Amino acid sequence: MKAIYKKELRSYFTSFLGYLFIAFLLIIVGIFQYLYNLRYGYANFALAVNGTATFFLLLVPMVTMRILAEEKRQRTDQLIFTAPVSVERIVLGKYLALVTVFGIGVLCMCVYPPILHNYGATNYAVAYTTILAFFLLGCTYLAIGMFISALTESQVFAAVVTFIVILFTLMIDMLVAMLPTGHLLALMVLIGLSLLVTVITYVMMRSKIVSIAVALVSVGGLVVAYAINPMWFDGSLAKVFGWLSVQSRFTLFRFGIVDVSAYVYYLSMTFLFVFLTVQAIKKRRWEA
Repeated sequence: MKAIYKKELRSYFTSFLGYLFIAFLLIIVGIFQYLYNLRYGYANFALAVNGTATFFLLLVPMVTMRILAEEKRQRTDQLIFTAPVSVERIVLGKYLALVTVFGIGVLCMCVYPPILHNYGATNYAVAYTTILAFFLLGCTYLAIGMFISALTESQVFAAVVTFIVILFTLMIDMLVAMLPTGHLLALMVLIGLSLLVTVITYVMMRSKIVSIAVALVSVGGLVVAYAINPMWFDGSLAKVFGWLSVQSRFTLFRFGIVDVSAYVYYLSMTFLFVFLTVQAIKKRRWEA
């Protein structure tokens, strides 16, 4: 894993991609710091960090689109199938290289609060808890981007899909406010989501039996629950989509609210998508 980590990390700085990523990140946070903290006089550095989080739309696809898709396109992923190192270690080495590049930029951001303190009172607790949340949020998005890259050999496709997924997480709160409250419509949407999970299960495992079982259990459970008591679906869409909202948890930090559950959520989602990446690569090994 150490060799994979060093090789991957070196590649980011020999191709200038790592420098570009860090520079872009610091330019964005610098712009928001100037606007919120210097020009408008807000002492809360969390506002600048919160504004920067929106640009994960561009930052994450930039570094994740090639991490596994390029190897699949060039057929160098066959080395993964025959390597004496486990797939888990290979994926973890690549992911930690991504996190390191991102972490360098985040460490540079930690210099801003002391600088702002020279111009007025700065709440260090709020600033650094927000930076930590920003780091964990970025780790989650990087894991999602790496997983998407593992599913395709096209860097462009991986970048576009990652962009769409992150955009969805940014807009999900607005979509929740627009969702209808009808019980029957809520049932139909949840059935659609269940079928989407079924499709993802089939893509990951290529097992019709498992996929059909997932569909029967999820869809059947929803239909039975609706038949027993339709009121159970009251507000269900808002709850489901609200749980998927990655961004809303982060927004709380700019108000000085330290949400420990957000840290746990980001760590859990990161683990989930790293695990799914491992399973996606293992599936290709079985097919090979």
